[in-house]
Amino acid sequence: MEVRKMSKLNIGIAGVAGRMGVMILKDILGRDTTTVASGLVRTGSNLVGSDLGALASIEPIGVAITDNPKTCFANADVVVDFSLPEAIEELAEAAIDEKKPWVVGTTGLSKKEETILRATSEKVPVVFASNMSLGVNLLFALVEQVARSLDDNFDIEILDFHHKHKVDAPSGTALTLGEAAAAGRGIDFKSSATLSREGVVGARAKGEIGFSALRGGAVVGEHAVMFASAGERLELHHKASDRSIYAAGAVTAGIWVRDKSPGMYSMKDVLGIKS
Repeated sequence: MEVRKMSKLNIGIAGVAGRMGVMILKDILGRDTTTVASGLVRTGSNLVGSDLGALASIEPIGVAITDNPKTCFANADVVVDFSLPEAIEELAEAAIDEKKPWVVGTTGLSKKEETILRATSEKVPVVFASNMSLGVNLLFALVEQVARSLDDNFDIEILDFHHKHKVDAPSGTALTLGEAAAAGRGIDFKSSATLSREGVVGARAKGEIGFSALRGGAVVGEHAVMFASAGERLELHHKASDRSIYAAGAVTAGIWVRDKSPGMYSMKDVLGIKS
């Protein structure tokens, strides 16, 4: 009996010239099940028309870089997006017009841009995550589960450590960890979070979720969530040593969403994690 092989997934990359875009390009080219269909850059970029192979420092692959979102979606089975928040609206229109799945790893979205994403997900499948690492997304689920299991006699502290060039603190991943802990406890995150401490701050409040941020050197990203009681401490850690993990997660999400119905999905869906 002849076994039919599934055809390669044709993936488009929005923001292909950025650091993450290039990593995603290399990840796609390194798999047997995927191929690069298109690469999108900002309007007027001097890269328009050049071969995508040059970005990956390899021989030409016969795919020209474009600055037209509709071209990017039209030539692909799914588009992975690590561009800029201001591009969301135009990309959403292209995804809807071409009826193609869309994986969004772009961060720093405004409320308006988040609303656009949700509206788009009513017409095409959308995977949206602030962190595409498979390990980090498993950590989110574990933190929620542990917080649900341990009462507020266990204090929750979250630590994030990043390279010296990172401009925001706490990191978006640290905040998402705090939200996962709050969800597990069944409490409001904003009212329970203490994002920093300085001076005479008094005793720690019961139920508080505390944060500490370290910055230095070339650390890719390290996160720890500590549950500390009077007699014991449980710690959950994730350490990233290579940014390529985010690219791998994004491509995995693209493969997963290829045949899904319209809807807003997360990496928990991609990984099959049940709340």
